[in-house]
Amino acid sequence: MKSNMKRLLALILVCAMAMAMLTGCGKKEENQPENTPSESQTNQDDGDQTPEPKVEDEEKEKLDINVAALKGPTIMGMVKLMKDSDDGTTANNYNVTVAGAADEVTAGLMKGDISIAAIPSNLASVLYNKSEGKVKVAAINTLGVLYILETGDSIQSVEDLKGKTIYTTGKGTTPEYTLNYLLTSYGLDPEKDVTIEFKSEAAEVVSLLAGTENAIAMLPQPQVTIAMSQNEKLRVALDVTKEWEAKAENGSTITTGVIAVNAKFLEEHPEAVEQFLTEYEASAKYANENIDETAALLEQYDIFKAGVAKKAIPMCNITFIRGDEMKTKLNGYLEVLFEQNPQAVGGKLPADDFYLK
Repeated sequence: MKSNMKRLLALILVCAMAMAMLTGCGKKEENQPENTPSESQTNQDDGDQTPEPKVEDEEKEKLDINVAALKGPTIMGMVKLMKDSDDGTTANNYNVTVAGAADEVTAGLMKGDISIAAIPSNLASVLYNKSEGKVKVAAINTLGVLYILETGDSIQSVEDLKGKTIYTTGKGTTPEYTLNYLLTSYGLDPEKDVTIEFKSEAAEVVSLLAGTENAIAMLPQPQVTIAMSQNEKLRVALDVTKEWEAKAENGSTITTGVIAVNAKFLEEHPEAVEQFLTEYEASAKYANENIDETAALLEQYDIFKAGVAKKAIPMCNITFIRGDEMKTKLNGYLEVLFEQNPQAVGGKLPADDFYLK
């Protein structure tokens, strides 16, 4: 009997221990989070994941850049760029002022109110000297626009001007210095071999050409086109730029206009300046290759009548020249002006840092 009791108690004890073990295991499993990866699994998964790409090519906010140009040949190459800016397709926003006179541009360009400007090349030199280097030149945008006209047929070369009277404008400015250099290059004395009569306005010269037999004049574009439209007897006798280059020994040429840049703006926004120059070059190319469309744009922006512009554009030498070639051509031209009147370039020739490389 006692033996049976012992066996029963042993059996009960074994069952109790088994229940306790089952209960402990159950609680441990309940506390274990479901689907929890091991540390090694976690590290492996992290290594397999590809990080999301960073967005680095987001569109940058456009700069608002104040640009100016004089109403004349120097703006012709810019008009397509003006239209593109208005259409919102340029790299930055260009607020273009079309000025009637140089003094509307000079102060703003030196102070920085105007960042980029298309201006006469000698004016850029004057502003550089006056501002002690705060204005630099980035490119030549217009070569010579001067032509010798006559109502007869006697002028076939520069030497043929000997003994003639030449009507022109620009006394004490670049047209006079250009004509003097041209005559001297071909062995003529401007004071002895020809008579130069200066008029205050091109309209006076045009009127004289219409009423004078065998008259000779030197005029710039687009006044040449205007004069020829009013007088069918007029013809272009000489392209002053070509005649200059035929005798130039310093690699120079007549550089009517340049792209000038405020130095502080250039320092702070070199990429924006480069973008402008790239877009300007394309605009100048468009002007030469799409004359009708460019003429229409010039009238749209109230710069020139389309009919006049259409005839003038091919004779305006719209171009885009940078770097060493720019420096050679422009520096040589400024040297010629300096020799005749140092004040024409601001009292002295600009230093190397005038030229944007």
